[in-house]
Amino acid sequence: MRVLGIDPGLRNMGWGVIHVDGSRLSHVANGVCVSGTGDLAQRLMRLHTALSEVVSTYAPDTAAVEQTFVNTNGAATLKLGQARGIAMLVPAQAGLSVGEYAPNSVKKAVVGVGHADKGQIAHMVKLQLPGVDLAGSDAADALAIAICHAHHAQTAHRISKRVSA
Repeated sequence: MRVLGIDPGLRNMGWGVIHVDGSRLSHVANGVCVSGTGDLAQRLMRLHTALSEVVSTYAPDTAAVEQTFVNTNGAATLKLGQARGIAMLVPAQAGLSVGEYAPNSVKKAVVGVGHADKGQIAHMVKLQLPGVDLAGSDAADALAIAICHAHHAQTAHRISKRVSA
């Protein structure tokens, strides 16, 4: 199974693709979609185009997106929400199911604690995906989201096997 993890952002949208074979995880690719400058509609379109290219190139089987947290700047939160909409729309357009995970859930799944910093996340991603060359902290976060989704999918699969037995 190939999992696409997406770390939504208006300036930089991180993405990472992993391959899951049982409990074995391996890195496929990672990067950052950059929206550039200009009006909001153009920036969102650039994110959509770039993320669509990722989905087309790497053909994931499922996707996962980090949930947005609300901060004190309402306008910034709304813009981030629009970028998150692109992050959910593109995989949905490709017919993929899209999981959503709170930032603390991602950190717990990858680092073991819910309040890890970006450096700890990148370090643990490198440990879990040996040889990975991270395209930046946004890409590391996206790979962490993909890892979190893989762990949740494995747990759900084990539960469904026991229930049907």
